[in-house]
Amino acid sequence: MLFGWWMTGMDMAMLGLEAQGVIAQRMAMFALGGPAAQAEAQLMVTEKMLAAGEAAMMLATGASNGKVIRSYRRKVQANALRLSQG
Repeated sequence: MLFGWWMTGMDMAMLGLEAQGVIAQRMAMFALGGPAAQAEAQLMVTEKMLAAGEAAMMLATGASNGKVIRSYRRKVQANALRLSQG
């Protein structure tokens, strides 16, 4: 039981670090401006709305907080990869 909470805490810490990296990449893109920055801003808002809805549905159907955090982490990691390749 303790190990599960420890892993959830580590996932939360990693989510925070990974999200800061994505924020930094996006802010650099937004500072440059242009069509790519505008498209990224629209994608960002859409992704956030979908992720919040998915998390709410997961929680409403009894998913653990760890499962929700891991789901968010996967999305943040995918964004970091996509932004670093663009």
